[in-house]
Amino acid sequence: MTSRAIVVDRPGTHRLTTGPRPEPGPGEVLVEVAAAGICMSDREVYDGHRDAAFVRYPVVPGHEWSGTVVAAGPGTDPALVGRRTVAEGFRACGVCERCRCGETSLCTGGYAETGFTEPGAFADHVVVPARLLHPLRDDADLRAAALLEPAAVIAAAVRAGRARPGERVAVVGAGTLGLLAVQWLAAGSPAVLAVVDPREARGALALGFGGSLALTPDEAELAYGSFDLVVETAGAATTAALSCLLARRGGRVVLTGMFTEGAVGIDPVHLSLSQLEVRSVFGAPSSAWVEAVRAFDLGLIDPAPLITHEFPLERFGEAVALVGGGDPGTGKVLLLP
Repeated sequence: MTSRAIVVDRPGTHRLTTGPRPEPGPGEVLVEVAAAGICMSDREVYDGHRDAAFVRYPVVPGHEWSGTVVAAGPGTDPALVGRRTVAEGFRACGVCERCRCGETSLCTGGYAETGFTEPGAFADHVVVPARLLHPLRDDADLRAAALLEPAAVIAAAVRAGRARPGERVAVVGAGTLGLLAVQWLAAGSPAVLAVVDPREARGALALGFGGSLALTPDEAELAYGSFDLVVETAGAATTAALSCLLARRGGRVVLTGMFTEGAVGIDPVHLSLSQLEVRSVFGAPSSAWVEAVRAFDLGLIDPAPLITHEFPLERFGEAVALVGGGDPGTGKVLLLP
């Protein structure tokens, strides 16, 4: 039996390989990939813009994915075979102090993540530790489930922000993370749920996902100091500083975007005088994955409408070029092996 995979040998260079189907080792499972999402982190890997400490070439990318377990390695529950599933990307050690505190995304045992340092899901099959699986309902939509990784990040962000019913909430950015945040936060009955994005079409889309107000960054200046909670999702050069300006005095800001060098800094004077609480999220701990899968199973979030493009593995080059290309009509791009 054979299996195909997209291998990025070095920035800007990829190839479609065919080889023997991988075999799961002790404590591992082999998953047949149904769908894998391409996000900006994957584009950064392809372009060579990801921090060298968080990628290892050559690599098979793909950390947002869903599939079906088709084989279980020694010591793994054979009942997992046939289950639809997603899996955590961080391969936390499980024994360090941070892992024992439940903060698996802050593992100090060394960075390892599916699709960045370990073979990912831009392939027919992916091998992962069974302990990282989050099985889904038997009737789960696997296309939509491929977006549960960003949904888990949002679950972590909403928990960090302690969103409460009746609060004024803003989401900065209307990409995949932003729209998932809108869905999640709308379910919590905020008094106002504003979305800030320079693309009017994306703002209008956010209104359909439960937002009550769509603003461009220029329009948002009139709302500075208005929000109890601001969830930043864009990772753009100015969005961290903008998010802090939008928060009321004593408000809360959660940063989820992946910022690059050159981003506008947060004014420490404003931070101090406004007594803001600022948190950041990098990935998601195991508990946030549990919450995301539960919300998906209950229908509280529906990632399917975020999907705009689907490609086979053979068209990976075309697919990755769409991500971050600036077209407001491009939402989540999937690879379907």
